[in-house]
Amino acid sequence: MTESKTAAPADQTARDRLIIALDVESRQRARELARELSPFAGAFKIGLQLFVSAGPEFVRSLCDDGYRIFLDLKFHDIPNTVAKAAVEATRLGVWMFNVHASGGNEMMRRAVSEVGEICEKESLKRPKMIGVTVLTSSADDTLRENGIESTAADQVLHLARLAKAAGLDGVVASPQECRAIKAELGAEFMVVTPGIRPTDASNDDQKRVMTPDAAIASGSDYLVIGRPITKAQNMKLAAGKVLEAISIV
Repeated sequence: MTESKTAAPADQTARDRLIIALDVESRQRARELARELSPFAGAFKIGLQLFVSAGPEFVRSLCDDGYRIFLDLKFHDIPNTVAKAAVEATRLGVWMFNVHASGGNEMMRRAVSEVGEICEKESLKRPKMIGVTVLTSSADDTLRENGIESTAADQVLHLARLAKAAGLDGVVASPQECRAIKAELGAEFMVVTPGIRPTDASNDDQKRVMTPDAAIASGSDYLVIGRPITKAQNMKLAAGKVLEAISIV
């Protein structure tokens, strides 16, 4: 059975809306973080570093152990390749995965279609599928370097429109674009936001950032936070402060 496509349910707790990034070098460290931080996180993100190090079977094992996993591999290739990769991500049991919206309508539609077919055929739960718009480490000058004259804000909204038209559940965007996305594409179109930085954290390589409470107030459905928590001297304290901040919004 496929599940309906909705944004974060209104009755979710602050914990449900926090995704902690497991951007670490080994499965052992990832396991340690997942165990220690699971009381604070509704899901964990696995990106390129850990996926290359630990492999798909590690992703499957975390899913089998009951963790909600956001597989952040940003698929971007010809439509057939992305569709087949999307099917395999679905078979791993992940809660959510992403593709690059800049891959275009056909690429995204093929992924949505083939995931829907395999879920029906193999009785799998359909993962949330979201499109990456403009990376939060990018700004207007980064786009100009790549021949894109639009501002980051305009490009995000353009790609969000494409993602919705292709049937995706939502997008990855900076919290700075949440209001515009929700205003045009509707409250049910999900926005997942990296670039979240508490007031006492450095921006690192992120450029379009916002505090956790401001991001939720702007319409973010899920916050993705890594280093401000996983590199903190007291990770539980750091995670708890994030939950406290967003629970009062």
